[in-house]
Amino acid sequence: MKHFTKFAVVAASLAFTASAQAASYKFDPTHTEVRFYYNHAGLSEQSGEWKVVRGDVEFDPEKIEETKVSVVIDPASIDTGVEALDEHMKNSDFFDVEKYPEITFVSTSVKQTSATGVTLVGDLTIKDQKHPVELDFKLNHNGPHPLGSYFDYYQGQWIGVEGTGEILRSDFGVGMFAPLTSDRVRLEISAEMREGGW
Repeated sequence: MKHFTKFAVVAASLAFTASAQAASYKFDPTHTEVRFYYNHAGLSEQSGEWKVVRGDVEFDPEKIEETKVSVVIDPASIDTGVEALDEHMKNSDFFDVEKYPEITFVSTSVKQTSATGVTLVGDLTIKDQKHPVELDFKLNHNGPHPLGSYFDYYQGQWIGVEGTGEILRSDFGVGMFAPLTSDRVRLEISAEMREGGW
């Protein structure tokens, strides 16, 4: 997650109650991370991420419950830092990326839990296995990007979020070696989104 120094601008934009209308936002591919963490046979915690993520968010800070989120992940973009493991993850033992070229998430409900927090519930689909998933998100920013006055890329209205949740990978047909290597996987998401995209 990238950190910016113009704290006053960020702090002024945090509240969900900021004056705004519903708008469509698209993920910034250079500042969006979807990472996963798992226990490796009781010895250590390991992690990886998917490098290619796209999606849309319909967001109105005055109508949080109407937020809509749709995300598509390319499973072939998996990166654990170990090439041999990445290749194994892509084959039919795990994500079978040639047969199932997309991982999708579509929100079904949103509940505001604090001034800057929501619980997002939606359907996660991996290898045609669809199950509900609950993710807790924090809104870090809502408004002009602090770097907008320096770079054209960052002009416009932005939101920034961080989220976390857990899944059982065996629910989605990727349970090889579970529970020796943990079935439970922690997801962490950091994302910046620009209104209207580019």
